[in-house]
Amino acid sequence: MSKKKTPASVTVNRRARFDYQLGNELSCGMLLSGPEVRLIRDHHVQLKGSFVTLKDDELWLNNLTLGADTARNIKLLVTKRQLAELSRAKQDGYQLVPVKLLGGSRYIKLVIATGKGKKKYDKRETIKKRDLERGRY
Repeated sequence: MSKKKTPASVTVNRRARFDYQLGNELSCGMLLSGPEVRLIRDHHVQLKGSFVTLKDDELWLNNLTLGADTARNIKLLVTKRQLAELSRAKQDGYQLVPVKLLGGSRYIKLVIATGKGKKKYDKRETIKKRDLERGRY
């Protein structure tokens, strides 16, 4: 029997956990070309500064940095039910935040989450908790 490989994380948007209080996560596919897939598998990708938008009943990942190129817009593949849930969350005031990129298996997937933006005092509290866990104070 062969074991299924769990997809390995290619890159993680660490800034997302700092800037947003994240809620439900959703894994979705990406519409990529061959060279884009190669760049992602070789870890030449950054999620920093990227964001997800809903446009004409489609989900788009904007400002994905691939290799030397900047500001790539990539269509995300989700079901109609998932799209309806995300549009409802967007109307409720949540942001759609890319959290991590999975690419250890045959498919490359993006994990997005709904999130509320943190205020400055929330961010300071997060830094304080992290420093206490490390034992700095």
